[in-house]
Amino acid sequence: MSGILRIAFLVALALYFFILIYLLKKNRMTLKYSLLWMLVGLVMLFVAIFPEVFIWAARLIGVDVPSNALFAVLNFCMIVLLMFLTAVVSGQSNRLTRLTQSLALLEKRVRDLEALCGETANADESQSEENV
Repeated sequence: MSGILRIAFLVALALYFFILIYLLKKNRMTLKYSLLWMLVGLVMLFVAIFPEVFIWAARLIGVDVPSNALFAVLNFCMIVLLMFLTAVVSGQSNRLTRLTQSLALLEKRVRDLEALCGETANADESQSEENV
């Protein structure tokens, strides 16, 4: 990796970490999910500082061109990330369904109690009119 490319990569990583910290400060991302992105950033930083290790690992697994290995690793990471985020969305969807069902049950209880109170109030009014 040339010196200029390495510097550009490090500048891009600095911007990446700045955006990540900004999103955390503004509560646009929770700490739970930012740890995953922080790990990705640290791996990219390691590759930017020590590209020889990545080139060695690529050759070890039989990939002649390191950029092909990088492409394969990035595709794998994106698939894992998509599976993780899909699991999060599915969990949120299930929670939303349960919350909606609970709300519907509570609204029904309120309507039933209002109807019961209304009948009791009407019965009390008619009984007080008979006594007069």
